[in-house]
Amino acid sequence: MGVRCSHCCTTCTSTEYRSSEETPMSATTVYKVTGMTCGHCESAVTEELSALDGVTAVKAVATTGEVTVTATAPLDDEAVRAAVDEAGYELVGRA
Repeated sequence: MGVRCSHCCTTCTSTEYRSSEETPMSATTVYKVTGMTCGHCESAVTEELSALDGVTAVKAVATTGEVTVTATAPLDDEAVRAAVDEAGYELVGRA
């Protein structure tokens, strides 16, 4: 059974975004995000981070608060912070 969160009105499930193409050269970083409690939260964070230039994969896990982002090059932490903030959550920093 899912968990209801303060950001939506439905029961949620986990989501993951991946591009269909593998990137030969990539940088993967794990971030700690507070406030995620369900799949909707994961989706909101994933959607915002996926929109950043160069991002090829995002996996957000509400239960741990960890968000793994793979990109074609290292991302600017402030750009990641702004995307997480836009989704309605807080970036604590790198995990």
